[in-house]
Amino acid sequence: MSTHDDRPARAGRVRGKWTALILALVVNLLFVAVLVFSVSWQNRPPSAVTAELYAPPTRVAPAPVPPQLQPLPPPRPQLQPLPLPKPLPPPPAPKPAPAVEKPDPREADIALKAKQAALQKQKQAEAERERVRAEQARKDAEAKKLAEQQARAVQAMRAQAQRESQLRAQAEQESQMRAQAEQESQLRAQAAREAQARAQQTAAATARDRAEADWIDRIRSKIRSYVIVPQDIQGNPEAVFDVVQLPTGEIIDVRLRQSSGVPAYDNAVQRAILKSSPLPQPASPDLFQRSLRLRFRPHDQ
Repeated sequence: MSTHDDRPARAGRVRGKWTALILALVVNLLFVAVLVFSVSWQNRPPSAVTAELYAPPTRVAPAPVPPQLQPLPPPRPQLQPLPLPKPLPPPPAPKPAPAVEKPDPREADIALKAKQAALQKQKQAEAERERVRAEQARKDAEAKKLAEQQARAVQAMRAQAQRESQLRAQAEQESQMRAQAEQESQLRAQAAREAQARAQQTAAATARDRAEADWIDRIRSKIRSYVIVPQDIQGNPEAVFDVVQLPTGEIIDVRLRQSSGVPAYDNAVQRAILKSSPLPQPASPDLFQRSLRLRFRPHDQ
């Protein structure tokens, strides 16, 4: 059963193969004809050739059909003749040479005058440019000269300002030096005055001390003249007394401040002090002292 059903399918496949083979042969023959024609055509003058090629149809596997319904084989394709090449166009006819016209003397004169006028205009333009360049050069020289003058003026002003500044600085320095010298002179004068005042004070103090010492010595001498020294005293002991007096020299109080260690000598000195009232007056009233501290030793002169 299966063998009887496969016969139509195999027959269809065989017919399809023959159809494809025939189409391939036709295409190959057509290709060979084109090659032959092209070789023979290259020996001729070149011309435009138009060729149309037909591609083989696409192979499609036919569906199995019953033998009674199978289609008839397709007719063979007919080849169309190739178009003949177009003939070349004839070469163009040569153009006739233009006729040579004779020059007109008036046109030559006009052309010469125009050329001369153009040269004259060019010379005038060149002269104008030269004048403009000269004018510009003159202006540049004047501007440069003016700039140099201004630069020199500025430099001179700066130099003048620098000199004035130096003069002011020098004057200020001299003024400071004079002020310093004057201050030093004043300091020296003040130091001299102070030294002189100190010397005077020292001299006055020395004179005062000398006058005061002389006044005290006169007071002690007067009191010593009234002292009766004990015979049995040994050594040279010192007795110190505080004496209070009036401006007139009268004694109003006598106190023993430091004993000599010999009561008899202390009493003798105290009696002598009271006996010496009034005491001697100082040479100057400003030397007067209300309270005096007197020292006595038995063997002092």
